[in-house]
Amino acid sequence: MATLSEIEALLGEPRFNWSDTAAWVDMEREFGIEFPADFREIVNAYGSIQINGQLYLEHPAGHLLHNLGETIRGDLEMWREEDMAEFLPGPVGANPGELMPVASATTGEWVFLRVPDESSSPWRVLIQELDSPAWTLHEMTFGEWLLAYLRGEDVTVCSRSFAPDRPFYEPLS
Repeated sequence: MATLSEIEALLGEPRFNWSDTAAWVDMEREFGIEFPADFREIVNAYGSIQINGQLYLEHPAGHLLHNLGETIRGDLEMWREEDMAEFLPGPVGANPGELMPVASATTGEWVFLRVPDESSSPWRVLIQELDSPAWTLHEMTFGEWLLAYLRGEDVTVCSRSFAPDRPFYEPLS
């Protein structure tokens, strides 16, 4: 599994470093799901950011303008609409096998975490390309997927043209 230190080595030192679990507890209670530890660790370290001017990650802290819980609420509603649901291999939500939208990209991709069928199974990342009915399931954790993205590997959302020198991030204001 990718570690936060590997991500920091490529992306730079995080400046958010959130430690209060209340925002996560409230959001997870609302959606009936406990997000994977690597996702929480990364988001707690960096907060609500845009990576490479392309990929949006958000934190659930209520005081933030770009709030993960609010974004998920809206995204779930959108992806449950009949004309949008056909773009995914299964339903969105928090039940086993369902897809939880957690990030998006300026280039039209949506990042979903696939809820494991069993609690002992790993979470997986699914990318949906909004400009087509195409989607790709990546057999990796969110941390592994993000690390591959930062390295410029083809993980459906490609960063090479957005960060030709090295990955970078900026806080969302």
